[in-house]
Order: sequence, then C-alpha cells, then structure tokens
Amino acid sequence: MPLVLDPAAQDLLFREARTANTFTSEPVTEEQVKAIYELVKYGPTAFNQTPLRVVLVRSAEARERLLPLMSEGNRAKTGTAPLVAILAADHEFHEELPRLLPHFPQAKDVFFGERTVREQSAGLNAALQAAYFILGVRAAGLAAGPMTGYDAAGVQKEFLDDDHTPLMIVNIGNPGEDAWFPRSPRLEFDEVITTV
Repeated sequence: MPLVLDPAAQDLLFREARTANTFTSEPVTEEQVKAIYELVKYGPTAFNQTPLRVVLVRSAEARERLLPLMSEGNRAKTGTAPLVAILAADHEFHEELPRLLPHFPQAKDVFFGERTVREQSAGLNAALQAAYFILGVRAAGLAAGPMTGYDAAGVQKEFLDDDHTPLMIVNIGNPGEDAWFPRSPRLEFDEVITTV
C-alpha cells in the first residue's frame, strides 16, 4: 500500500470528512481545542514562523457581535455551532522568530524587516496553519465548517487589530442532522500533476 497512514485515519481526515453545515449542541471543550493545537503546531511553515492567531468565540455576547458580520447564508449555522473560531494572520509574527528559529535569529530583520514582506508571508503561512487546524479538528473526531463569507473589515475591527487580518471563520462541533452536502467532484491526478 503506498500510504502508511491507516485507512481509517485517511477516511477521518480526508475521504469521509466534509464541511459541516449543522452541529449538535454538544460543547467543544477547552481540552479538545488544546489537544488540536498541540497536534497542529508541528505543521511546517517557512522559517518556522507561526503567524496564525485563533480567537475562540464562546460567549453569547461575542457571538451576537459576530453574527451580523456573517454573510446571510452563514449566519444560522454560525449562530448554532458549539464553537466558532476566527483564524487570523499576525503581521508581527517576526518578533517571535529569534525564539522559534534559534539557529538563525537574525531572520527577523534580514527577511522580515519590511511590513509588506511580512504581510505576504503571514498570509501564506497562516493559511497553511489554518489548513492544519482544520485537519486537527477532524483528527479530534469533530467537524469543521470553514467559511470566508463574512465582512472581513468588520471582523477585524470587532475582534482583532490592524496587525491581524482575518483569514476564515470556522464553525466547530459534532456534526448534526443533515450536516453534509453531497460530495462535490474533484480533479483527477492527470489534471493536476505534471512531470517534467
């Protein structure tokens, strides 16, 4: 078999996993979120940078602030998901590089002294980390509903600051009744992979 990962784990993480649209009322615990982070923090990024920041929207007050910023089609599911996470890119991630890249601490200034360079790198690497986060949610036996349909400027103003850009909002929980749409098609190997 060409893959070492157990077929059941392959199904859990990829083949059977879907974007959830409904959830049960069973809560997502802090312990589950910590376990997810402890797993996904090892996903590779450039220069070992860690620009992903996660804001957990748990309180009713915070949820009420978020809901008007969601696209109409995302409001109901965000209102009923047990946990909502705002995933954002930190443009000042470079401040941590001396600790995260101890063999090359000067990378902070050599490569990331300019804000525009940091913004581009933070966006790409935080997006990588967001993908790892979604896989971590699945590895915890939970379902993720990642969304980009929201007022990004409003979310930034309401929950973040000028140094953080929202990437996506992820509803998290146990899938509810009719949680899944039918599986959409995917491109075939020969449509994507080219050998030169």
